[in-house]
Amino acid sequence: MDSDSKTPARVPRDFESLRSIIIERKATMPKRLAQVAAFALGNPDEIAFGTTASIAAASAVQPSTLVRLAHHLGYEGFSDLQSIFRERLRDRTLTYEERLVTLEQASGEDEDANLLSGFISAANQSVNRLAATVQTDTFTKAVDILAAAETIYLIAKRRSYPLTAHMTYAFSKLNIRHQIVASPNGVDPEMVQFATEKDAAIAASFSPYAADSLSQTEALADRGVPVVAITDSAFSPLAARATCWFEVAEADFAGFRSLSASMALTMALPVAIAERRRKRTHAKSTK
Repeated sequence: MDSDSKTPARVPRDFESLRSIIIERKATMPKRLAQVAAFALGNPDEIAFGTTASIAAASAVQPSTLVRLAHHLGYEGFSDLQSIFRERLRDRTLTYEERLVTLEQASGEDEDANLLSGFISAANQSVNRLAATVQTDTFTKAVDILAAAETIYLIAKRRSYPLTAHMTYAFSKLNIRHQIVASPNGVDPEMVQFATEKDAAIAASFSPYAADSLSQTEALADRGVPVVAITDSAFSPLAARATCWFEVAEADFAGFRSLSASMALTMALPVAIAERRRKRTHAKSTK
């Protein structure tokens, strides 16, 4: 039996588990399977909505490759694998009112206590997962890049925006020159044109990835600006353009996804940058 038909020990039945297994196994996947897996994680809505033919054309593989990928991951066929993406889409497209109704239906006798406990549990899961997976070498590299920058550009939209809002506060208090790319008058593309190779950027975006965050990150990378990315997958478009990147997979409760782990990371970075600069200044003054 060839490697395409090997079945993993567990078959993921939710999108987050599927994403984790694909990332875990991507280095050992045959080239074409890795190609379509990367496309799937980068374009989950297209996988959910598309036909076998349209998805194969978009990912530049044969339709049979989609079936091979499904079998490789332990599914009965491509439609079985596709159902995971459709379920993810159903969860993601619930309105906030629908999410509240779901919460109400799932609540026990003490609704408030259960709700609070659910969010605290999701936050704990996120932080514990980051603690178990983050690499110290990556953090050190990111701090080296950012501490050497003349100006640090901050890019995050929509749900990720609070991360840069907090870093703006922290950088201001720590006397670190920065520029948040979030203009109310729509001149963000022009703002990033001021960046040079002497600067650096922190970009944060999670699936389904804000289009403006991606385009602004690409513009900075094209200008030779080092980018430190905070995202949720090795297949994220941000990771592909970053000088170094952090994978942060946030847990959710009833469809509401936390920013707990991401916030912990963005609280640590400004302090580490300020401390690195302080030590360098002290070292120079003592020579």
